Amino acid sequence: MDKLLFLTPELPFPPQSGGKVKSLKLINALAERYEVTLACPLKNEDASHLEAFHRVSPCVNHLHAPIDVPRSARSLLTSYSNRWPLNVQRTFHPMLAAQIRSIADRFDVVMMDHYEVYSYVPRTFEGLKVYHAHNAYYQIWSRYASLPGNPAMRAAAWAESLRVRRCESRVAKNADLVFAAPNDASELAASGVDKTTIRDTYHLGDDSQLDLPELRFSDTRKKLMYVGFLGWEPNAQGLLWFIESVWPLLVSRQPDLVFDIVGKGADERLRAAVARHPGIRLRGFVEDLQTVYRESRVSVAPLLFGSGMKVKVLDSMARGMPTVTTPVGAEGIAAESGRHLLIAEDAEAMADQVLAALSFPELWRRLRTESRALVRERYTWSQLFDNMHRDLRLALDRHQGAADAEITASAQHAA
Repeated sequence: MDKLLFLTPELPFPPQSGGKVKSLKLINALAERYEVTLACPLKNEDASHLEAFHRVSPCVNHLHAPIDVPRSARSLLTSYSNRWPLNVQRTFHPMLAAQIRSIADRFDVVMMDHYEVYSYVPRTFEGLKVYHAHNAYYQIWSRYASLPGNPAMRAAAWAESLRVRRCESRVAKNADLVFAAPNDASELAASGVDKTTIRDTYHLGDDSQLDLPELRFSDTRKKLMYVGFLGWEPNAQGLLWFIESVWPLLVSRQPDLVFDIVGKGADERLRAAVARHPGIRLRGFVEDLQTVYRESRVSVAPLLFGSGMKVKVLDSMARGMPTVTTPVGAEGIAAESGRHLLIAEDAEAMADQVLAALSFPELWRRLRTESRALVRERYTWSQLFDNMHRDLRLALDRHQGAADAEITASAQHAA
């Protein structure tokens, strides 16, 4: 069995964010066909989950090192000194890098899960290098820079977007195989990455929800729902915009409307905004999300910046929960507004779309049925991993064949 080293920037457990869900599912899929060793730094609360993760991990070995590099002016300046982006600075640990260097030649494949871990790949590694691009992260920085706010912060974000784009491009150009979402793949190709090395991948939701009974309009309340990690700045900024700009338009026409926000990590900005509106509740972590789905009528995903496919949108579509989002929220999903979900570009349009989904049962049922059909047809984990396994196997066979041919040619030349 071929040996694969999986490098990721944080412990992929518990799987409570889209990125961690994808990483953990990918590790489990790879472990069916490869001997997988996981290497990652431990950030924030990762160490407290390490024992639980090791109990369920399919990996044959684990390498970890605790790291605590905050997002700060000092860290940013250090990253400039080291000539790599801030998130690479926040991910790199010399001890973990030394451990990886000492064992790298044992592996047939190194998979870089996110661009931040590229600095861990030894330059002498001769096996297959695979880059799994979760998102085009430079877009998050550039879109954040375009929002109103502190000019100094916006300038710093724009500069960081340029550094991240160069880094993402460099990682992809030095990989033998690149997995990226279709919209991100086009960005990589535009930066000079060889198109023939790029294969499609997706961030998907909980497709097991496709097996659950359909939701019924008559069972719902006049309630909106949101599910996501609230400590992620794109989620927090989008919710603040929705609460300040969209919610007043909604309650002026539907005074009895309520809104449940589900997820961990709400900061003081979000708590203060919610406190000003009695119809909005911060629910925190909810063990059984189906209780929220069953009583809600519409899911909202008011994202103003970010990149890649949004798991929260695919999750609600898989459950058949009519969803209203922005163009950023629908990015990368082959969905048609008015058929699979509703897309709005500004506050007034979003309020109108939400009210339509709340008020018209026929529209509600069409969105429920068509969204599930789209996810079932195109966005299931089994389909995705079958394709990724095939692409990885073909690339590894070519790489090993080329290496064997080079060894044979060298031996003949020496003779």
